[in-house]
Amino acid sequence: MRPTAKFSISFGLVTIPVAAYNATDTSASVSFVRIHTADGGRVRNQPVCSLEGVEVSPDEIGRGYRPHDAEVVVPLSDEDLDALPLPTAKTLTILAFVAGGDIDPLQMGKGYYLATDSPAAAKPYVLLREAMERHERVGLGKIALHGRETLAMIRPMGDALVMQVLLWPHQIRPMDGVLPEREVEVHPNEVAAAETLMDSFGELSEEDLHDHYREALDELVSAKLAHREPEFDTGEEQPSGGQVMDLMAALQDSVRAAKRSRGEDEGDEGRAAAKRPAKKAAAKTSTASGTKTGTKSGTKSGAKTASGAATKSAAKKSTAAQSATKKTAAKTTAKKKTAGRGSRRAG
Repeated sequence: MRPTAKFSISFGLVTIPVAAYNATDTSASVSFVRIHTADGGRVRNQPVCSLEGVEVSPDEIGRGYRPHDAEVVVPLSDEDLDALPLPTAKTLTILAFVAGGDIDPLQMGKGYYLATDSPAAAKPYVLLREAMERHERVGLGKIALHGRETLAMIRPMGDALVMQVLLWPHQIRPMDGVLPEREVEVHPNEVAAAETLMDSFGELSEEDLHDHYREALDELVSAKLAHREPEFDTGEEQPSGGQVMDLMAALQDSVRAAKRSRGEDEGDEGRAAAKRPAKKAAAKTSTASGTKTGTKSGTKSGAKTASGAATKSAAKKSTAAQSATKKTAAKTTAKKKTAGRGSRRAG
């Protein structure tokens, strides 16, 4: 495997010569070629001049840059680009160390394995890796790759260092028009049901990380070459993408379906729910219901929460009735005492 680029990592006054290797293999992905449907011939992209309409040879092709919101294209030679002040052309200078969770995944691009490019680089290489691993930090810097400067993140991965190319912040589009147009209220019992469904998914298996589409495509091509019908493993039928009318029912049915797919019985759901710590949403539900039972059952459904609220309302009515009864009895007793004193005076 040939290195994509060679440069040095600048860590304060420490310099680490490294070589970058592609960490991903795009050739393993499914790709198609364009063909002429009439005869199956390949359709290729030919470099054609937009002004003359003739094909251009590779030695006549150069670089041009069009400024933002401009129609003109400015020709740029290799000498022009080499003269640009680009200190990151040969050095990745680490500018800061941050927590990995502070990096927005939307910014992450292509990944590279970093290897030492000289025997003397082994010790500072291992030192930087272990320091970031123990400190739980990643390094942020800038590097020029393929003639363009880009942000980059360096992080430890096993015994190696990995560099991840990052997009610039202005390359992340705003979320205008993405959020729902109206405000949506989600009840605590619905959140609890969604959490139960999340717990029921379990862990990823090797079968989940298998490219079934590529496998089915290979079978289709083999069948066409052998002039036979393709044999596909249809697997389990996926639910349609229609509108969900009863959200709670859909969540509960999904939990049961996930349990059945793993061969678990219905009782496992209750035992798993009992082992989970009480969530804040459940605590709020129990406060509203005024009963301890509401806290324990908050992660199952909203029925018991409503029952707890009804119990509290009934308790208030009962207390009010008892208070009114006591007041009436007290008034009656007072009247009797007054009447008794009046009769004794009359005697």
